Amino acid sequence: MKVTILSRDDAERLVREDFPERSAVISFYDPHNKRSIFDSSPVDYKGRCERLFLVKIKDLDIDALADFGLTYDTYLTEAGALAEFIKRAYEDGLDFICQCEYGQSRSAACAAAIKEYFDGDGISIFADYRYYPNQLVFNKVLDALKNCTC
Repeated sequence: MKVTILSRDDAERLVREDFPERSAVISFYDPHNKRSIFDSSPVDYKGRCERLFLVKIKDLDIDALADFGLTYDTYLTEAGALAEFIKRAYEDGLDFICQCEYGQSRSAACAAAIKEYFDGDGISIFADYRYYPNQLVFNKVLDALKNCTC
């Protein structure tokens, strides 16, 4: 199982060029924000990957949740469905592409959770200076994988 972490720019380039076969994509994108200069729509993977799971969430730390009216339980409510998606893709022998805006936080956290759950090696992503895994996303995804009964 290969787990790749991509930014939006890298993912869009890959979609235009040579997209890897047998890939399951987990794409994190930002909710619309009128103050943001970024495109808040997801990357268009149509016809390029075998499976796609879109996650529309802000990149928040646990101490910022209350500022947005959220709690640990109400942030990333898709975690259970995401865990099912991950386990089914793994069972089917697919590789994973985790993507977010910069390819450093939400996607890295998801990739770390996948690697931790299946290989016990999530720390390798936390130790890589290129990434700043969102600990909240990591814990939500890892907890969901551990608790998934699928």
